Amino acid sequence: MTITALRGTYDILPPQSYIWEKAESQARKMFALYGYSELRTPIIEQTQLFSRSIGENTDIVSKEMYTFADRKGRSITMRPEATAPVVRAYIEHKLYKDQSLCKFYYIGPMFRYERPQAGRNRQFYQLGTEILGTEHPYHDAESISLAVSYFKSLGIDNIVVKINSVGDAESKQKYNSILKNFFAGSLDTMCPDCNTRFEKNTLRMLDCKVPACKEIIKNAPPLNENLNDASKTHFESVLALLDKMKIAYEIEPRLVRGLDYYTNTIFEITHSHLGSQDALGGGGRYNNLIAEMGGPQTGAVGFAVGIDRLVIVLEKMTANNSTITAGSDLDLYILNLDNALFTDHAELLHSLRQHDIRADICTEQKSFKAQMRSANKANARFVLIQGQNERDNNIFKLKDMINGTEEDIKTINNNVDIDKLVERIRQS
Repeated sequence: MTITALRGTYDILPPQSYIWEKAESQARKMFALYGYSELRTPIIEQTQLFSRSIGENTDIVSKEMYTFADRKGRSITMRPEATAPVVRAYIEHKLYKDQSLCKFYYIGPMFRYERPQAGRNRQFYQLGTEILGTEHPYHDAESISLAVSYFKSLGIDNIVVKINSVGDAESKQKYNSILKNFFAGSLDTMCPDCNTRFEKNTLRMLDCKVPACKEIIKNAPPLNENLNDASKTHFESVLALLDKMKIAYEIEPRLVRGLDYYTNTIFEITHSHLGSQDALGGGGRYNNLIAEMGGPQTGAVGFAVGIDRLVIVLEKMTANNSTITAGSDLDLYILNLDNALFTDHAELLHSLRQHDIRADICTEQKSFKAQMRSANKANARFVLIQGQNERDNNIFKLKDMINGTEEDIKTINNNVDIDKLVERIRQS
């Protein structure tokens, strides 16, 4: 029986892996530009980390986590998101003592037991940032600015920033009471999940996707109109900063996120290429989570991008002749037309790589056409050709794979001037 990948997981193969590499390398570049350092946390954590932080009554904790008992009976969970592990590391290593403000980024796999569909898998990948040790509204705006700038750096323009405020703990408690009064008379026409959320986490009812429930929800009291003065001032400051940064946004008064720890600002960034699962990423502020997890009372804010969904958008752009190109394209491919010359060509290949030229060689003595097909498949910019006839004439032939032209590269005592060859390749 053939063993295949588990449902909801998949292999990332070339050429798709080139797009993943581009997305991740560009993220690292942008994160460095904004002053973030990488933090890597384990894939497995104690289950209580997520049940305490995300919330017992959220879909993630109650339905979607991969949880198991290890050989000593300890409850272990494969991380469904990255914020809680980052906060755990921040507290465990007392990073708040060394610096008042910590700015981290992460890139890696997460795990949720969901029904697989386009852009939603059981093993999925996220990249994101967390700023810990701040309640300043600027850092909310910076997080949104960084996310938007990252997408634009990849050539993605048709994005929409949706933003809202759930307010501080006082505002959330007040709004929950308002929602209970609003939904109380409609529960018999709403889905079982909404009925459960009504008792345990009324705010989460706003996130229901069942059509009958959505019809009721659209008339619910707007969240951002029920904020206390402090929460309202914070939200207005964030919007003013976004205006200064010339970042367009839409206030979505009933936007909520699927994690209980959010306070004040929350946001999502969507793209039309993704259909119903249109969120490329999102995030928000969580001013109480660090204290609730045993750390100091200090604020934090962050965002995450779903790389799987991002790649869907980038693949469509690539199909439409976008500027996104494979990260592993070769500068040069050396043909093998005569096995007697192979060791000399292998020596040349080694020298080219020492000069940071992305190069490879055909190890099989296939036909000329077959080797040229291999060069095309490798997206080689140039092909270097030398059979016995070229060796006798003290040359290599350098073929430009874009315009089809050829030129002679002279050799002396069968050796090519490596510096001149490198310079010629880099001219293109």
